[in-house]
Amino acid sequence: MTYRIFSLLLVMMMAVSCAQVSPPAPVGPLPTERQLAWQELEYYAFIHFNMNTFTNMEWGTGGERPEQFNPTEMDVRQWAKVIKEAGMKGVILTAKHHDGFCLWPTKTTEHSVKNSPWKDGQGDVVKELAAACAEFGIKFGVYLSPWDRNAGNYGGPEYVADFHEQLRELLTDYGEVFEVWFDGANGGSGYYGGANETRKIDSKTYYEWDKVTAMVRELQPNAVIFGDGGPDVRWVGTEEGFANETNWSIMRRDEIYPGWPRYVELRSGHADGTHWLPAEVNTSIRPGWYYHPGEDHQVKSLTRLVDTYYESVGRNGTFLLNLPVDTRGLVHETDVQQLMRLKKQLEADFKEELAQGTTAAATNVRGNGSAYRAQNAVDGKKDTYWATDDGVTNATLTLEFPEPTTINRVVLQEHIALGQRVAQFSIAAQVGEAWQPLDTQTTIGYKRILRFPSVKANAFRLEIKEAKGPPLISNLELYKAPNLLVPPTVQRDREGRVRLSVPDTAVHIRYTLDGSEPKATSPRYEAPFLVETPSVLKAIALDPESGEVTETVVKRLDIPKKDWKVVSVSSGNPEDSQKMLDEDANTFWATDNKRAGAQEVVIDLGQRHSLNGFTYVPNQERYPFGIVTDYVFEVSANGASWRRVAEGEFSNVVNSRLQQEVRFAATQARYIKLKTIKTAGDDPRATFAEIGVLTGG
Repeated sequence: MTYRIFSLLLVMMMAVSCAQVSPPAPVGPLPTERQLAWQELEYYAFIHFNMNTFTNMEWGTGGERPEQFNPTEMDVRQWAKVIKEAGMKGVILTAKHHDGFCLWPTKTTEHSVKNSPWKDGQGDVVKELAAACAEFGIKFGVYLSPWDRNAGNYGGPEYVADFHEQLRELLTDYGEVFEVWFDGANGGSGYYGGANETRKIDSKTYYEWDKVTAMVRELQPNAVIFGDGGPDVRWVGTEEGFANETNWSIMRRDEIYPGWPRYVELRSGHADGTHWLPAEVNTSIRPGWYYHPGEDHQVKSLTRLVDTYYESVGRNGTFLLNLPVDTRGLVHETDVQQLMRLKKQLEADFKEELAQGTTAAATNVRGNGSAYRAQNAVDGKKDTYWATDDGVTNATLTLEFPEPTTINRVVLQEHIALGQRVAQFSIAAQVGEAWQPLDTQTTIGYKRILRFPSVKANAFRLEIKEAKGPPLISNLELYKAPNLLVPPTVQRDREGRVRLSVPDTAVHIRYTLDGSEPKATSPRYEAPFLVETPSVLKAIALDPESGEVTETVVKRLDIPKKDWKVVSVSSGNPEDSQKMLDEDANTFWATDNKRAGAQEVVIDLGQRHSLNGFTYVPNQERYPFGIVTDYVFEVSANGASWRRVAEGEFSNVVNSRLQQEVRFAATQARYIKLKTIKTAGDDPRATFAEIGVLTGG
């Protein structure tokens, strides 16, 4: 009995001792409750849908007419449903872009949906989307452009009053708002009520940002405010979809203002920052922010979207992915398909967490008690964490598996409510008796996700090498993600060498050159190979672990261009003309902008071939110009006498910028001439990304 009482007293004394261990002191700037809640959303949508959708522009002039806004199948419930099913937790709507057209019936301007034919002027896109968000259980946010290229009073105090009133309407009439998004583009040329002039303002002071912030705080106290310098959330400094590997959630905020020229610093933050200002990584699922039918073939690949997730959420940011709603008023089918592929892949990557159930041990535990024990890092609770004693900023956390376990992903999280601390860390796995280094990185923050080649580990080790204070690790998760299985990409150079590639090196590529369907026993791609005769390449990617295969990629390979040369061009820089023969659709050659009318290109194929067609790849730039719509194609045996073998129009080439193929009766020729009779748009230049020929069958 005496021993039992003594043991009970000892346990009680230890519990009291642990309870008396003081928590770590805060380090540096700290997040607010609204910032913490925002960070936990992680992944949400942007919707760019406005006047630009119907004018096929990115930045409208402001001189558009409300009558131009007229979606034919508008369904905001489809937007919300897609966003919800894609795993996103919210959406931000461009309620007004730079052209000034308002998607709600504002009292401040006639340039709004109230004067459009959509729903006979009785519609309100903001209201409908807010209701759809409530129905599907996702957060709702608004984008309001400070710049207004339509407003005649822009540049004066009257416009500022209108801008503030527009904000007040959006924050009072549509329920709870989780984020208010202000663009940094301000002041420049515009319609301005018919003035058609350039107006400049001081973006630091003109909009009276102190009043704007006060209004948001009063009307939507839980909403974060986005801008170059926040005050709550910062732009990440690029629209390409990544934060730097080093990403501090703090910045010297008072240095930053709309249009700040040192925007590259936004990608990494400031290690000596004065304010909590975490990064939002915004990018579009297409090259443009608004819908353009000519970009239907340029929706980001699954590989790029997966990489963006790991380079945003996985680098201490949030992922704001833009969906350009089309002229029907719907998220396009191709975009939806890619969103669901991304969701499926991420669900597979993080399907089974493997760290829970391991035994955790640390080289130092705060107060040597259980309140901040190593096991807290793997208990699945976000409010518990492993911490070290004051002054201990170099420590190791080790997890031991019950049995060897294959891993290739780690998720790390700091308890950022008390500040961001870790400045350098490394991870390693014990394979057999030896420790194998996996990665060395800098910051962690709210969340850091690292990918590494699969290892079968007996144990996993996290070493904090440098920190601003005692490290606080609230979460450590381990996963075995499946191989990323996507169809192979095919590249061919002018010499005829073919390269096949997939993002995951563990995936096998199988191919054929005779037009037959590839299978698991077909030749495996190991290195670039030469194809000098017309062939039909078919390739698949195969996951050796699961046995799954992708759909077949088919690529017609004609004669290589190694002996081809441009003989003459009607205008333009002839030195750059080889770009249309470099087998790279992302480069292009353009004729001279000082010469209008028909243009022509003459190419020597090096020797005679039996030709029965030609190909033309149009300009693939984000803002393309000079796309050939009407053509004449001629051939010659000697370069002197020419015979016309094809003429006509590339049907719908502006909206479908894929390779154009034109067939004609077989003929022997060494020289080809492509004449451009007409190009799209007002730019007098003609552009060529690639020109090719078709031979054989």
